[in-house]
Amino acid sequence: MTGAVLVVNAGSSSLKFAVYPDSRADLSATLRGKIAGIGANPVFSAQGDDGVALPQDCLLAPGRTAGLDTLVPALLAWVNDHRGPVTIRAVGHRVVHGGQNNAGPALITDALLAELETLAPLAPLHQPHNLAAIRHMAASAPGLPQVACFDTSFHRTQSKLAQMFALPRALGDQGIVRYGFHGLSYDHIARVLPHHLGAKAEGRVIIAHLGSGASMCALKDRRSVATTMGFTALDGLMMGQRCGALDPGVLLYLMAEKGMTVETLATLLYKESGLLGVSGISSDMAVLQQSSAPEAQEAINLFCDRAAGTLASLTTAIGGLDAIIFTAGIGENSAMVRSRICDRLRWMGVALDESANARHATRIGAVGLDIDVLVIPTDEEVVIARATQALTAVAPLRHVDPS
Repeated sequence: MTGAVLVVNAGSSSLKFAVYPDSRADLSATLRGKIAGIGANPVFSAQGDDGVALPQDCLLAPGRTAGLDTLVPALLAWVNDHRGPVTIRAVGHRVVHGGQNNAGPALITDALLAELETLAPLAPLHQPHNLAAIRHMAASAPGLPQVACFDTSFHRTQSKLAQMFALPRALGDQGIVRYGFHGLSYDHIARVLPHHLGAKAEGRVIIAHLGSGASMCALKDRRSVATTMGFTALDGLMMGQRCGALDPGVLLYLMAEKGMTVETLATLLYKESGLLGVSGISSDMAVLQQSSAPEAQEAINLFCDRAAGTLASLTTAIGGLDAIIFTAGIGENSAMVRSRICDRLRWMGVALDESANARHATRIGAVGLDIDVLVIPTDEEVVIARATQALTAVAPLRHVDPS
């Protein structure tokens, strides 16, 4: 029986998972699934590599409220029953924040978990849930090696200057620097770029990861040179429920003149702003595109305007532009957003083949221009699987205290 890696991406209300057998040279998953509605009424779905849905087998009782503490062991048991002729030998996790000390994936130990816990305030929507899944997995299978793959690691190639804030130096020395996020997504795109761009992949490329969370990354030689998110995942682009870059004076005003507390500000910035806040309708771009309300169209236009301006500014970090890559939920699926962003960049020599864009082709840039425009699906799970396989091939067992 061959070994396999289980990949887990746990969030506040959903958990995605996939199984990758060591025997597959193309590192493709034989099993994928998702649990949505965690903490309320969870809904489970899964399919094999043939795309056929697999049975739940009572993983979730109808109408049952469940959190990660019950869902993680139930999921592990279900995967063990449906994994096929493989045995799960390691688990790889997405962990949003790795801090300054983790420039790559790492085997999880008690010491590493304690370090990652201190970073939870910098990624409150993600980090606590990422780490909770690790602890519950350790409680369910104490001898199973686990690997943390960080969204921040990809950006550790940036210069010190690119990571600095214009704050007193002592604060930077204490770790208040620009970390950047969505690194697992950028890692995948960087790996597949040569297949799509050939030698041009080593040039000046900007990846637009546009989804409910959104950011951009400027690459040269397929390495991160600059990115839009900073100390937290609040900075940069306008997002589904996050405002993106904001004059810090607004926060001072809201605290001093409107009596807002840290808690109310956190709710405002993380959950009530962005597409949802501007439209007053939804944080879902697909819903807004179907709406005739002027507020919905204004939210879309603001999203595209900010994205175009940010993309243009990133070109200064890499000395020009050879290609734009759209990825993630909005980037892969919204022809309207891609068109509106690129239309604002015509002065740079960016233009789309609107027919190719409408049918979501891979290459959507107008023929004959110097700047290529592509749509490439992201795959964070395969990046985690690859790292987990590499780190646990001959890894000793590591105990993780589930408490």
